[in-house]
Amino acid sequence: MDDPIVCRCEEVTVAEVIRAIEEGYDTLEELKRHLRVGMGPCQGRTCLPLVARILAGKTGRPLAEVLEEISVRPPLAPAPVELFLGGEG
Repeated sequence: MDDPIVCRCEEVTVAEVIRAIEEGYDTLEELKRHLRVGMGPCQGRTCLPLVARILAGKTGRPLAEVLEEISVRPPLAPAPVELFLGGEG
């Protein structure tokens, strides 16, 4: 069976996430920096919740606690380029 991909933008697999956790990357922010999950075009909308669930399961910590560890930087939603060019959008 193939190893499922959790971050399509950066092509990170479940096994890579688990291996990183076992190597000591035990916060969502550390996993993000080490594996680049959440740094692709989707900005983590799909993968960060999946990685957080894997991390919570492997560390035994509550999911809510794991999710509090990530720093989210705007924009959270894509903005039309016209806004930056002085257009009405």
